[in-house]
Order: sequence, then structure tokens, then C-alpha cells
Amino acid sequence: MKTLLITGANRGIGLEFCKQYAADGWRVLACCRDPGKADALNKLAARYPDLIKLHALDVTNHAQIEQLAQTLSEETIDLLINDAGVYPDAGSGGFGHTDYEKWMAAFNINTMAPLKMVESFVKQIARSQLKLIVTITSQMGSMADNSSGGSYLYRSSKAAANMVVKSLAVDLKEKGITSVAFNPGWVKTDMGGPNAMIAVEQSVADMRKVIAGLTLADTGKFIGNDGLVIPW
Repeated sequence: MKTLLITGANRGIGLEFCKQYAADGWRVLACCRDPGKADALNKLAARYPDLIKLHALDVTNHAQIEQLAQTLSEETIDLLINDAGVYPDAGSGGFGHTDYEKWMAAFNINTMAPLKMVESFVKQIARSQLKLIVTITSQMGSMADNSSGGSYLYRSSKAAANMVVKSLAVDLKEKGITSVAFNPGWVKTDMGGPNAMIAVEQSVADMRKVIAGLTLADTGKFIGNDGLVIPW
């Protein structure tokens, strides 16, 4: 039985990953800041009591990440999905109105947390069969794709996350671990908003198809939910 460890599991894309992987018989270690308030995730876990286990995790708290890794030290993790993320630019007013505290918080969640998760769980990943790390970033982190400007906080934190993914691909290749960055598309979630183009069910289903076909030859790639490589 394969095992998924995922952050940001209480809503949106993270919750949908939990739904779809559990439905396929995977064990799911679902992490979010406050499981007690994660109603939808708790209902899902009640449907799959033998498959889904909830864990309290604030990804900005590195000591808590380390403690969870110790608690799960005997686990074998086939797939780590770094999904927890924030869009801090909403209502910011753009250039000239930068909230530098929000910017730092965005880097803590969007950039630093994925690296800390891998550093803490690399042994569990390395002993698995699949050895996969997926970090959910955004096409807004692409230098080549930025033709509209703005969103300084989000764009920069996601571009930095992409670089983390690329370096992990180099550093962990000798362990047989594949590390990729994923753009899920513009998805109808709390973050993406009601005008988004893609239903969360479709985005996750598309990404899962691509994930299922990943090999070590793909490590270091920046991939869209359609499977196409995105320019850095």
C-alpha cells in the first residue's frame, strides 16, 4: 500500500488530493494547522478511517515539522506533496504599497516550508518505492511568463520555491528521489476564486495522471497540470 504525506490538506487542492488518493486505496497522512476545525477533512477521514490519519502541523513551525518527522520516523512515504501555500497580494494595492511582513510570511510558507519538509522526511521518502516529491507552485513564479507584473510577494515566493525544487532534484538524485514543481492551473478554490478556469477535481485528477508517470528522468522539471513543461 502506497503512502502520501501532504500539507495544506484541509481545503482546496490539498483536500481534493486526499479524497482522490484515499479513494484509490492510498494511506494518507494529512497535515493542517488545526485538524479540530477542518470539518471537511474530518468527514473525509471518517469515510476512510483505516486510510486517512490527521496530523496537526503549522508549516512555519520548524520544530513542529521535526517533531512530526520523529513521530512518523518508521513510516515509508512514497509521495510528499507540499501543498500548503498563501496568496498574500490580495488587496495589497500593488507597487508602492508593499507589506513586507506579509512578504516574509509568504516566504516562510511558500518557500521555506517545502524545503524543511523534505529535509525532515527525506529518510522516509528515500526508503519508499516511488520516492516522489511534488511541490505545488504556480506559473506566476515563472520569469518567462511574467508579462503583467504585480503580485510581487506571491510571484517571488513561488519563483524561489521553484529554485528549491530544482536544487532538491540535483541534491537528491543519487538517492533516487524525483523532485518536481507543479502548476495546478487557475483553480476554483478559496485562493483561486469563483472566476477560475478549472474545477479542483479536474486539476487534481490531471496532476495525478502526470504524477503516476513520473520517473527520475523528470526530476527538476516545472510541470503544468496538463503535463507540459513550463519555462522557468
